[in-house]
Amino acid sequence: MKRNTLYVILGILLIAAVGGVVIWRARRTAQPETASPSVVVERGTMLVAISSSGNVAPQERVNLTFDVPGRVSQVAVEVGDTVVAGDVLAQLDTTDMEFAVQQAEISLQSAQLRLKRLQEPPDEADIEIARAAVSDAAAAYQAAQSNLTLTEHSVSVGDAVRAAAVARDDTYRFYQNLVDRLGEDNRNTELAHNAYLDALGQYNRAVENSEMQMTNAQNQVASASHALQQAQDNLDKLLNGADEDDIKAAQLDVDAAKLSLEKAHSDLEKTALLAPFDGIVAAVNVTAHEMAPTGLPAITLLDTSGFRITVSVDEMDVGQLVEGQTAEVTLDALPDVVITGTVDYIAPAATLEGGVVYYEVTIKLTPSDVPIRTDMTANTTIVVKELENVLTIPTWVVRVDDSTGQTYVSRKVGDEVERVDVELGMRYEGIAQVLDGLSEGDVLVRAENSLFQLGHP
Repeated sequence: MKRNTLYVILGILLIAAVGGVVIWRARRTAQPETASPSVVVERGTMLVAISSSGNVAPQERVNLTFDVPGRVSQVAVEVGDTVVAGDVLAQLDTTDMEFAVQQAEISLQSAQLRLKRLQEPPDEADIEIARAAVSDAAAAYQAAQSNLTLTEHSVSVGDAVRAAAVARDDTYRFYQNLVDRLGEDNRNTELAHNAYLDALGQYNRAVENSEMQMTNAQNQVASASHALQQAQDNLDKLLNGADEDDIKAAQLDVDAAKLSLEKAHSDLEKTALLAPFDGIVAAVNVTAHEMAPTGLPAITLLDTSGFRITVSVDEMDVGQLVEGQTAEVTLDALPDVVITGTVDYIAPAATLEGGVVYYEVTIKLTPSDVPIRTDMTANTTIVVKELENVLTIPTWVVRVDDSTGQTYVSRKVGDEVERVDVELGMRYEGIAQVLDGLSEGDVLVRAENSLFQLGHP
């Protein structure tokens, strides 16, 4: 016995207030209804599906961007080129990035050397050098102290002489006043006074030089003292070992230098735009010798190893969908080709469009030789329910009792025809599911005033 595969399509856009108008599409393998005024009750499989439309999208579409600024040195692909994962699509000039890597490497080596010196025990030669440095610094300090003492003594003697000169000057002025009062003209006294003033000026300049020498001597002592303290601290560190805080600080410097080197390497790697997967170049938005647009798509790559379609399903129907359900797809560009697929994803949250709540559903197409292209318009039929091994009859054999509303058919038994009450289930274009009243193989004849005239032979 032949079996029929029937596709029942729920028309989302034709839902009526009385419970819904159902649009049925049937595909039968049995002989046409017009072949005979009688028909045999058969078993078949009924598939209930939801229809929607969308556009074909590649398995993956990615807009590749440069994450670092720079000038494009090379564009290795054109639109339509096929690439494999890891291929260089475009390259920035690397001069500055390579220099940054070298600088970071030197900084890391320097930091590691400092840490190593702190962690390792001191060498005897280093200790001897440090002791010699302390001795030299101590000798320099003693010399500076001696020089300061001599300078201080010179300044003290000068102060005493200057005090005596001041006293002499006072005496001279007293004498000059006395001469003026007496009206005497003493030329020798004036000459002596001038000579005294010259001598006093020379003395004052000498004292100023002595004070400058004093300041220099004090500075030399302070500098020598600081150098001695530093030399002693270095020796103590060698003898006592490095301070724990100094080691921690040096380790932090090493860690920071490593991070800087990693960033420099990362920036250098980012100068090359690599293909993340096998695919086809869909767009190229950069030109050699021009600055790359940071943050903007440089190259668009498509993964055409597979295709998917995203459709919107009404909230009233989405509850019937689960991942893995079968779907049939037809393309406007290839109307005679039927492509299969499966429900791959159902959005957990809804989208509101024009006051209607929809859920996005993604259908993954089964690989085939069909020349599918991105963005083609697609019509999908998602199978949501499958009724196997059900009895089916054409609707043109069904009648309704006007007085009782009971549906019935005319069954042929031998040469006789009898009325048989039937209970029908799902109906579709010219086909009805029989729930009760008939058996497979029963022969039915055409009923006058059929309940469903559509498809009447």
